[in-house]
Amino acid sequence: MNSFSQQDLEQLAARGISVEKAEAQLECFRNGFPELDIVAPASTKRGILAPKRAEQDAYIAAWEQYLKEGHKILKFVPASGAASRMFKNLFQYLEDGIETPFIQEFLAHKDQFAFGPQLAGKEGQEAVRYLLYDMHYGDLPKGLLLFHKYRDGARTPALEHLVEGAQYCKGEGEKPTVYLHFTVSHDHLPLFRQHIADNLKKFEDKYDVKYDVTFSEQLPSTDTLAANPDGTPFRTKDGKLLFRPGGHGALIENLNQQDADIVFIKNIDNVVPDRLKKDTIRYKQILAGVLVTEQKRVFEALKDPNLSDEERAKLNRPIRVCGVVKNTGEPGGGPFLVREADGSISCQILESTQISDPELMKQSTHFNPVDLVCAIRDYEGNPFDLPRYVDPQTGFISNKSKDGKELLALELPGLWNGAMSRWNTIFVEVPVSTFNPVKTVNDLLREQHQ
Repeated sequence: MNSFSQQDLEQLAARGISVEKAEAQLECFRNGFPELDIVAPASTKRGILAPKRAEQDAYIAAWEQYLKEGHKILKFVPASGAASRMFKNLFQYLEDGIETPFIQEFLAHKDQFAFGPQLAGKEGQEAVRYLLYDMHYGDLPKGLLLFHKYRDGARTPALEHLVEGAQYCKGEGEKPTVYLHFTVSHDHLPLFRQHIADNLKKFEDKYDVKYDVTFSEQLPSTDTLAANPDGTPFRTKDGKLLFRPGGHGALIENLNQQDADIVFIKNIDNVVPDRLKKDTIRYKQILAGVLVTEQKRVFEALKDPNLSDEERAKLNRPIRVCGVVKNTGEPGGGPFLVREADGSISCQILESTQISDPELMKQSTHFNPVDLVCAIRDYEGNPFDLPRYVDPQTGFISNKSKDGKELLALELPGLWNGAMSRWNTIFVEVPVSTFNPVKTVNDLLREQHQ
């Protein structure tokens, strides 16, 4: 048991973190997390649906029918954090002046970027400095960077998500409403609000829809304590506790606050220009069709008065359909089959940090592009309390440092990993054309973003 000082207790209270929660976090540092009983990577032979054309069309029809029934559909986009990692190579170039192949590619093709016109007449370090500092690309969030060129002006990822929403998230009616929710950092919230407000009418007119766009920030109560290597609380130079953001798993609280029947989740940077959106739209409809088809089956089963309590508890959970892509060597987690404590097998998206056997990673045929469709109401229409379905034993610990001192950082169970561990999950294979993330600025030179 840790004895927290009065100052500690005030710090915890200011963030809305209970002493019990803080104690539990420190316990995680001391004891670590148990290993998962992983049966095998999921594949199209076991655990991953790969619907043929006729089945795909039937799922799309099921989704179109569902939209006619007046349900509320939401597009949920995690968009917090600065894009500074995208420009790591450019920052390095300003520091050392070395024109690496990466820098040479950037400078040779700078006119091809959507932000290229603003760099006209500038070369070398001057162009890079102007981009990172004068245009603030070094500290803006990814969602507000110019990604794609169009005749009527360049678009940011935030605007591409507005366009996507109008394609597969709108209901029926003369001017249907498209609901979008962005999770953003506190510092970027005013910029996001202004950017959306400045562009909303243009896209409402273009797609003949009405947008309802909301925002939320990661809650301070989801921050986690940092610890010393021995598991005691890490303290800053002035003796205060150090808190760190709990990772994207904290967003389960933001998702829990949403009022919707069905929620699409996709990362902010996974967008393509209009000419390549066809596959994305089709497969979003397929994933949603799989979801509402399964939900209908589950709701019918739950009406059976002869259902045992155990069967009812297993069925009456949030449902998610996860699009998974054939493994092309991209880093990140993937779909696996895991044996639970009761002996049953569940479908889980796992990160590499959760997998101790490297052979299992090598055998993995698919990876997780973060392409989810979620049903978050029960069969009586009540919202599920989503934090109840988090597996707290699936967080992970990483080594960091502050002020030259080593520390341990605790990440909460990830949003699509342990935070949804106790959901009912279906994996569906989607084509790699639907996955086009932007990790470095030069990724914007790929054909998929031109």
